[in-house]
Amino acid sequence: MSSADVDSSANLAALHEQARAWPSVGTLSAPQVRALVDDAGQLRLGVQKTAGGATVVDAGISALGGLEAGRRIAEICMGGLGHVRLQSGGPFRRWPWQICVYSTNPVLACLGSQYAGWSLTHGEGKGAFHALGSGPGRALAGKEALFSELGYRDRAHNACLVMEVDRNPPAEIIAKVARDCQIDADQLTLILTPTRSLAGTVQIVGRVLEVALHKAHALGFPLDRIVDGLGAAPLPPPSADFITAMGRTNDAILFGGEVHLFVSGADDDAKNLAGNLSCVGSRDYGKPFGKIFTDYKFDFYQIDPQLFAPASVTVTALKSGRTFRGGRLNEELLNRSFDGEDDND
Repeated sequence: MSSADVDSSANLAALHEQARAWPSVGTLSAPQVRALVDDAGQLRLGVQKTAGGATVVDAGISALGGLEAGRRIAEICMGGLGHVRLQSGGPFRRWPWQICVYSTNPVLACLGSQYAGWSLTHGEGKGAFHALGSGPGRALAGKEALFSELGYRDRAHNACLVMEVDRNPPAEIIAKVARDCQIDADQLTLILTPTRSLAGTVQIVGRVLEVALHKAHALGFPLDRIVDGLGAAPLPPPSADFITAMGRTNDAILFGGEVHLFVSGADDDAKNLAGNLSCVGSRDYGKPFGKIFTDYKFDFYQIDPQLFAPASVTVTALKSGRTFRGGRLNEELLNRSFDGEDDND
């Protein structure tokens, strides 16, 4: 066994030891889910019960939804362990409003709950339904290999899943989610947030910290050494066009996202993380995301995975107190995206 393998095994064991003390994201977020449903009228949300008893919350398909709905949904996505705020005073003159995120347990909140990692598909052809589920229900089902690595599995009696879709999921998907979570359908809540909606815009950009943690994980940085973190990204204008809306929410993070991580361990490791975590070094960096997606003929998997990261990264090594930085904000590209200069290219 190589020294790298030994280090990896030790890091995994340390992460599993931490996970034994982690709380239930389903239990923590349950009051937030109930409050969202109870406040549906003032939040301009639609709520319906399926024939099987599941609750489906419309946050922008037929219902109007809005910024506050998106903010609260973003906190639900983080399993009750995250705080999301909208505030002014950001670094961009024309886009001063920011979505600010922090968590009391960033690894569990972001990777164990918020990350859209549960692939759900039903049907074939143009009528097929496909969604990536995010939120605390993921940890109850545990269908992703990530949960074995985290050493975490939730044991809540209820489940909530957020889907970035523009139509209701079929009954087969709802039944599958309930079955995989090992709960009755009447204990399941599905929240639907189309990319083009205000609520969808907020909850997607509210993933700025999660995007950083996901890339840190992809780079092999030990997750047990990420102690704390926070992030912010500008609020983009939504668009009725899906490609434009998707591009702007991605660009808010790619060109305007700032993340600060606090880590344990050696200074060199913190410095290397700061130098590699931002999106600036990606081969696809340099034009709005919608343009990249179009140039690759709408094949998402052709895009360089290293692109999915915040624009600017700060990493503080807690042992020494030294801070390292990488990447940069890009106001020019942010303006091009948010103003729609590439929409007709």
